[in-house]
Amino acid sequence: MSDRKKLTREQRRALLSTAAGWLACGFGSGLAPVAQGTFGSLAAILPWLLLRQLSLPLNLLVIAVGFAVGVMACDIAGRALGVDDHRSLVWDEFIGQWIALLPALFFAPWWVVAAGFALFRFFDVLKPWPIRWLDRQVKGGLGVMLDDVVAGVFAAVALWLLIDVLHRHAAAF
Repeated sequence: MSDRKKLTREQRRALLSTAAGWLACGFGSGLAPVAQGTFGSLAAILPWLLLRQLSLPLNLLVIAVGFAVGVMACDIAGRALGVDDHRSLVWDEFIGQWIALLPALFFAPWWVVAAGFALFRFFDVLKPWPIRWLDRQVKGGLGVMLDDVVAGVFAAVALWLLIDVLHRHAAAF
């Protein structure tokens, strides 16, 4: 089965019938008919709104635990579907998006969240080195998760730089 192939009704039902499948497909957001990664990233913002109330260390702990559980869940779901990284598996988008939004824990304006979302999608879709290499070389649940973690780190750094530049520019006036 290719990662582009649509899931059958039975496969969708099978994914949603297990905890691993439910988590791996982002609580159902990965079952969108198109742009599954974008839908997964958007869905990730909802729980992030609760996570942003936590301290940075607790956010990092949630991300680390979410990553570890995601590796297992995506591995189980991928084996059940017969493909390592089917597009319906979007828990990696949740973790990558939460990493991308780490700078937004310190800055409240809505545009910071929107920019974090856009930057994560940019890096996740473009896949600059080493993201593309990881996506192609690392398989299983770890492979599903790892490239999005790096895309999230790239997006977080870019967001932090954007905030810094805009803050310095605004302070000059």
